Amino acid sequence: MTLKGKTLFITGASRGIGLAIALKAAADGANIVVAAKTDTAHPKLPGTIHSAAAEIEAAGGQALPLVVDVREEESVADAMAKAAERFGGIDIVVNNASAIMLAPVEKLDMKRFDLMHQVNARGTFLVSKHAIPHLRLSAAAGRNPHVLMLSPPLDMKTRWFSGCTGYSMAKFGMSMVVLGLSGELKGVAGVNAIWPRTAIATAAIKNILGGEALMAQSRTPQILADAAHAILTKPSSFTGNFLIDDTFLYGEGVTDFDQYRADPTKALAPDFFVPDDIPPPPGATFGPLKG
Repeated sequence: MTLKGKTLFITGASRGIGLAIALKAAADGANIVVAAKTDTAHPKLPGTIHSAAAEIEAAGGQALPLVVDVREEESVADAMAKAAERFGGIDIVVNNASAIMLAPVEKLDMKRFDLMHQVNARGTFLVSKHAIPHLRLSAAAGRNPHVLMLSPPLDMKTRWFSGCTGYSMAKFGMSMVVLGLSGELKGVAGVNAIWPRTAIATAAIKNILGGEALMAQSRTPQILADAAHAILTKPSSFTGNFLIDDTFLYGEGVTDFDQYRADPTKALAPDFFVPDDIPPPPGATFGPLKG
């Protein structure tokens, strides 16, 4: 199966993981709604909705760039209506938009706490809520609808919260939407989550978490693009799954994970929230490559 002719509504698609997923779908001939906030270039954040749209169309898809703030219901509803009018419906929603600040409870200011919850948990809930009528129409037309969250397995361990409780609450909130919505939309749409085993080379890694050093210890966003494509081309009966990128891709026949390294000479840095009971696939290497 391919995504040819399908319409994907992707939040945070102006750069990073969202753009990588968009470009992978565009190569199939999909329609992409670039739903993000960046309308004009930012000195520290490459990419706007317009530059992303140009890349998508160059890759073989059709693009609709829309300024969308997932914290605002009117913004989301208006974007959904414009997307459905332009492309005749919406088949797939990818909740990728996210905000991050790693700080312990004592040090996290409430403004940042609120932002993370508004974008991550509430934004995912809001976008998914307004997509449901479109997904039901897609299902009725036999177009195999899906909702995909970039969020972790629900592994409730102290180590995933201590030192970053506010962020963890917001991120696990996205996964709770998967848990509930997969039940509510059973028989209508597939609802799943994908999460990376390692750090992913994005603007957040570079500017917020670890700079160039951590970028070099990351995998590229392409691993999540490949995983997302494999999920979104499955029958919509594939639902309620919390997947780790490399383990899932191994099950889909991928064996070369070194292709995703940002810098083969550096050891890979592990990501948060990866449960112990989802081991890495056979043959995956995490130290520096020799030779």
